[in-house]
Amino acid sequence: MTTSEPATGPTGAASFSPVSRTALAVARVRARESERPDALFTDPYAAAFLTAAGYPAEPAVRPGPYATAIAHHTVIRTRFYDDFLLAASAAGCRQTVLLAAGLDTRAHRLAWPEGVRLFELDLPPVLAFKEDVLAGRAARPRCARTAVPADLLSSEWPGLLVEAGFDPAVRTAWLAEGLLVYLTEEQATGLLLALGGLSRPGDRLALERGRDLPPADAEPGLAHIAPLWLGGLGPGLGDWLGANGWDVATHPIEELSATYGRPGTGPARGGFHSATRR
Repeated sequence: MTTSEPATGPTGAASFSPVSRTALAVARVRARESERPDALFTDPYAAAFLTAAGYPAEPAVRPGPYATAIAHHTVIRTRFYDDFLLAASAAGCRQTVLLAAGLDTRAHRLAWPEGVRLFELDLPPVLAFKEDVLAGRAARPRCARTAVPADLLSSEWPGLLVEAGFDPAVRTAWLAEGLLVYLTEEQATGLLLALGGLSRPGDRLALERGRDLPPADAEPGLAHIAPLWLGGLGPGLGDWLGANGWDVATHPIEELSATYGRPGTGPARGGFHSATRR
């Protein structure tokens, strides 16, 4: 995620936590990408979130090389995860779970196969803000969508998900987008173990590949967000998944950028893991 500039506005964004505010920065990246003639995706609601929150359409500080590369990463990961989720649903995953869904609008903007049920988990203020904005735009989901207010750092979230209608016996695609970097190693391990406990063979998972973080003083534009980065499982994430019941594939961002015809530059590299439950 790119920044955590203050969120203000009448519809609840002012109550976002610092990490939750990064969802507005992601929305800004998606709004700008949606305006391009060669856009890799179109999010028709991203700009509405910014307007409702009184969030600036441009960053307050001119982006440096790290911030520019992170924005590029956000664009590539959005398209990669779009493709991953649609492929998983076409292959028989009838449930999709978005962990820390933020201002994600995939339920509304992707062409889901018939019968898919999508669950969005995030903190109550985030989901309430999103519901207000989407209702104001008369947005209609293109699949069965259920918002589940939950704290992913609490042991209660798996039970809340099941109570909302999630069925562990049904094949599922899981997405943890832009999440683990904001967790400690212990928190990330606990989350992934809980996720594994709800998974069955053939379930699929996508998330960012763990990597070493840039230094906190890499550039002034990142000074307000760098303290939020806790690293998750770091570069050992893929090995951890492999040792805990998942077959893992790695997708370097350089290769995906070339595939999508959108080469990136700058120091922030990395990529993504996709995994299948054994």
